[in-house]
Amino acid sequence: MNLKTKFDGLTLENPLMPAAGPLVGDAEKLLFLKDAGCGAIVTKTISTKDAHIPKPCIYGDREYVMNSELWSEYPKEKWINEFLPEFVAKNDGRPLIVSVGYSQEDMEVLIPLLDRFADAFEVSTHYVGTDHSVIAATVQTIRKHTSKPIYMKISPHIPNPAGFAKAIKDAGANGVVAVNSLGPTMKIDLASRSIQYGNESGFVWTSGPVIKNLALATVYSIKKAEPSLTVIGVGGIASADDVLEFLLAGASAVQMLSAALIRGKQLYEKIILDLPKALEKYGFASIEEVINTGLTNNVRYKANLPELIEEKCIRCMLCVKVCPYFAIEMKDKITFDPQKCFECGLCVSKCPTHAILMKLGE
Repeated sequence: MNLKTKFDGLTLENPLMPAAGPLVGDAEKLLFLKDAGCGAIVTKTISTKDAHIPKPCIYGDREYVMNSELWSEYPKEKWINEFLPEFVAKNDGRPLIVSVGYSQEDMEVLIPLLDRFADAFEVSTHYVGTDHSVIAATVQTIRKHTSKPIYMKISPHIPNPAGFAKAIKDAGANGVVAVNSLGPTMKIDLASRSIQYGNESGFVWTSGPVIKNLALATVYSIKKAEPSLTVIGVGGIASADDVLEFLLAGASAVQMLSAALIRGKQLYEKIILDLPKALEKYGFASIEEVINTGLTNNVRYKANLPELIEEKCIRCMLCVKVCPYFAIEMKDKITFDPQKCFECGLCVSKCPTHAILMKLGE
């Protein structure tokens, strides 16, 4: 099964790479991700000053991570003189995307210093604001100093993703990384009446599977608005199926970090091993075929009354409890009231044994 993906002169043996963050913060970590088989490697975001990070800074739950870690805690000199030379010396040719931030002034300093190590640049806009003209000017500054591909990372708080994409394309960027973590958010410890994870303002940024659907929508919106831009999908990926969803939405490759913090670093290797099985399951012959397939929108305004597969029903009553239209009852079996049922589909999605079906209308 062919897992390769190609874009902007880069060739990845598979579409999975790490996202900028704690798992790619020095040479040891970069080499671990290389050995795990990632198709490309992304560094932690390097800036002109090292970050002063509050502790503790990472909170992990089942479906999300809250993080106040900021950018790299190491100065740029450490990256230029130690981490990047060590990685490049041991790399086997897979692309290295150097993440940098944040301002136009930072780019004037960083890009000339880092260009010899990078196959491409990812640029975080997390702390730059929402003005597209400022972000476009940052792209123009970077382009003065490199011919390498430039990918601007969009934050969820930036309005009008399509406008963002057009602005950076016109300024000379090759693509978008969508999306960064969501925030500001909060983590409150009820017992101590305190904020134990947060910055000086008490805020953290949320990532992981919980933001997947937001990230998918952003990828889809950008690719529809600017088809010529490369989109790298990030935000909520935790399985091979997730990878394929992002590719169908318009991504050419994906990044993952938070799910590995929640479920373990072995998840990179597992997803790469699972990709051929996922492709076969959904009838694809290659990653390229997924990317080229695209999505159809089968919007309808009429469905049908749900149907019960009685032998699958475990009589858990969950459908009765969650139905917002009071249309489901347990009689001798689960029954659906055709006068009350709104054909919303919630019961279908919530049934733990897939015992409820609903045929779609025209």
